Amino acid sequence: MRKYALNEITLMQFIFIIHGVQVGAGIISLPRELAGKAGTDGWMSFIITWVINVLVSLVIIQVFKRFPDDTAYDLLKRLFGKWLSLIFSIPLALYYIFCAWLVLIESIQYIKAWFLPQSPDYIVFLLFSIPTFMLARNGLRVVGRYSELIFYMTVWMPAILLLVLNDCHWIHFLPFLKEGIMPVFKGVGTTVFFTVGFETTFLLYPFLKNKQKAVLGIVVANSLTILAYLLVTIICFAFFSPDEITGYNQPLLSLLKVIQFRFLVRFDLIFLAIFLFMLSSTWIPYMFFAAFGVSQLLRKQDHSPYVMVLIVVFLLMVFFIHPSWNQTNEWQKWLNYYAIGIVFLLPIMLWASIQVYVRVRKGDAH
Repeated sequence: MRKYALNEITLMQFIFIIHGVQVGAGIISLPRELAGKAGTDGWMSFIITWVINVLVSLVIIQVFKRFPDDTAYDLLKRLFGKWLSLIFSIPLALYYIFCAWLVLIESIQYIKAWFLPQSPDYIVFLLFSIPTFMLARNGLRVVGRYSELIFYMTVWMPAILLLVLNDCHWIHFLPFLKEGIMPVFKGVGTTVFFTVGFETTFLLYPFLKNKQKAVLGIVVANSLTILAYLLVTIICFAFFSPDEITGYNQPLLSLLKVIQFRFLVRFDLIFLAIFLFMLSSTWIPYMFFAAFGVSQLLRKQDHSPYVMVLIVVFLLMVFFIHPSWNQTNEWQKWLNYYAIGIVFLLPIMLWASIQVYVRVRKGDAH
C-alpha cells in the first residue's frame, strides 16, 4: 500500500487546488502594477508567463516521475540524507508558512477595509481560523473537495466583467508594442510572481491517484489561471485610460462599482464577499502544506496538531503586530524574492541531483 493512498486526490481536485492557490488577492491589484511596468502592452506578458509556468511545472513533474510516492521532503531525504536535506526542507516548509500567513493577512485587510472597519483584526482572524482548522486538519482529500466546490461556486464571476464591455475603449491598446518589446519582458517579472502556486506540485504529486494525467492537470491549471488574470487585465486596461489605471490601488474593485442592477446596490461588495471564498481556496491549502511541512520536519505522521499550532502562532502575531497594508506590501516583496529560490531554482536543483543520484546508483550496481 502506498504511503499516501488514504488521502489520494482526483485529477479535478489536483487541478483546482493548484488553480485556487494561484488566483489569490493579487488579481485585485495586478492590473495597476502591470500597467506601471509595461503599460497597456502588459497583457502580452501573460503569454510568456504561461510558457514559463508550464515549463517549470513540467520539470517538477519529471522530477517526481522517478519517485512517484515521494513528496519533496521524502525526495530531499532520499537524495541528501537525514540531516543535509534539512538545508532545503526547512526553507520549503517556511515558504508555505509564509504564503499561508500572507494570504490570510491580505484577506483580513480586505474584510476590515470594506465590511468591518471597527472590528479588531484578531477577531476577524478568529472567524477565519475556524473553517481553516476544520478543513486543513482533515487532510488533502478534504481540501481538494473544498477547492473543487469553490471553483464551481465562483466560475461565473469573471463573466460579470463582460457587463462593462460597452464602456470599454479598445483604442487604449493601440498601437501594439508602442514602447518596444522590453516593457513586455519587464511585465513578466510582475506576472510570474502573481501566478505562482504550481510549486504545490512538490507535495501534491504523490497524492494524485492517476499520475499519468499529471501533465494534463498542470497545463489545465496554469491555463485557467492565466485566462482569469488575462480577462481581468484586458477589461481593466480597456475600461480605464493608461494614465488613470495607475491611480487606483485596486482597479478591479473600482471597476465593479460601475456595474449596477435595478434590484441590487453596491454589487462590488457582494462580489468581494463571494471573492473571499476564492481567497479561502488559497490560504486553506497553504495552511495544510505548512502544517504538513512541519510534521515532516518533526518526523510525525499526523499533521493536524500543527494546523492548530500555526493558527495560534498566527493569532498571536496578528494580536501583537496588527499588520498594515504597507507591511503586507513589504512582506509580499520579500516573498517574491524567496519564491525565486523555491519555485524556480529548487526544481532545477532537484532534477540535476536526481540525474547524479541515478548515475551513481547505476555505477554502484555495476
